[in-house]
Amino acid sequence: MHEVKLGLHTFGDITLNDDGTRTSDAQTIRNIVDEAVLGDELGLAYFGVGEHHRHEFAVSSPEIVLAAAASRTRNIHLGTAVTVLSSDDPVRAYERFATLDAVSGGRAEAIVGRGSFTESFPLFGYDLRDYEVLFEEKLDLFARLRDERPVTWEGTTRAALADADVYPKTENGFPVWVGVGGTPASVVRTARYGFNLMLAIIGGAPARFRPFVDLYHRSLEEFGRDRLPIGVHSPGHIADTDEQAWEELYPAMEANRNAIGAERGWPPYSRLQFQHDVGPDGALFAGSPETVARKIAAAVRVLDVDRFDLKYANGTMPHAMLMRSIELYGTTVAPMVQDLLRDA
Repeated sequence: MHEVKLGLHTFGDITLNDDGTRTSDAQTIRNIVDEAVLGDELGLAYFGVGEHHRHEFAVSSPEIVLAAAASRTRNIHLGTAVTVLSSDDPVRAYERFATLDAVSGGRAEAIVGRGSFTESFPLFGYDLRDYEVLFEEKLDLFARLRDERPVTWEGTTRAALADADVYPKTENGFPVWVGVGGTPASVVRTARYGFNLMLAIIGGAPARFRPFVDLYHRSLEEFGRDRLPIGVHSPGHIADTDEQAWEELYPAMEANRNAIGAERGWPPYSRLQFQHDVGPDGALFAGSPETVARKIAAAVRVLDVDRFDLKYANGTMPHAMLMRSIELYGTTVAPMVQDLLRDA
């Protein structure tokens, strides 16, 4: 097996202080920058920050947070997880990434998607009834902007462009991924535009996503494109033992899932569901370094992917706990995964 790149994702979850009080949004953002710095020091490949517009999360402008991280890091690639392109302006989004690429010395990456929350649509004046067409049209425009040449474009969701240019220009462009939750049409569309594929595996066994990997490869071939990278995004947490990791993660996971589930009509989260999720057929990569490394290696093997990004922040887990998880991920899990893949 080829060597897989390992990265980190956070949605900027508001955490708790040691005394149980809520960490401020501002301190949460400063903590995220420190987490990115640690990831860089440990030699991890990628640090992604999600975009949200609700009280559980501190980050609504990830590129600004990433620019701060760029000033304190040297090698780690920096990007989003994801940019909600449907409620953004593709021109402004592209220019923000080009700016981030400049200040980071060519380390910017974009993961764009429709997002799993809808608060940004009314906030920025979009109608949820246009959910599909907003993403389709804006992804089309974003794809055209990659050439960094004047663009002529017309659609129904924003003003037309006639020979319009974008600035600043990048030195070498930047990688663009599309976050996909598991629909064939999204996979085919990603291949059609020539974007990298990021599979959001947040439920069920990773193996069930293999048909989407195969579909992506077939679609790239049919569109006359070369092989492009595939990545996986999944939540998890690492501690010294399985039991410690599960006891640290479960209360925050339960509270987070139940709060969001109350809005969406989900049943209450339970210990039984949690134990399934951390098992071999679940999408939670939580446990001791060896447990997590073996589960990552198994997912990489069955899916034949190029990158695995651990969503290490899940609910109100304290900053120190997250830093320890990142430390174990970089020092122990990452080399163990590579060893397991080489020995396969």
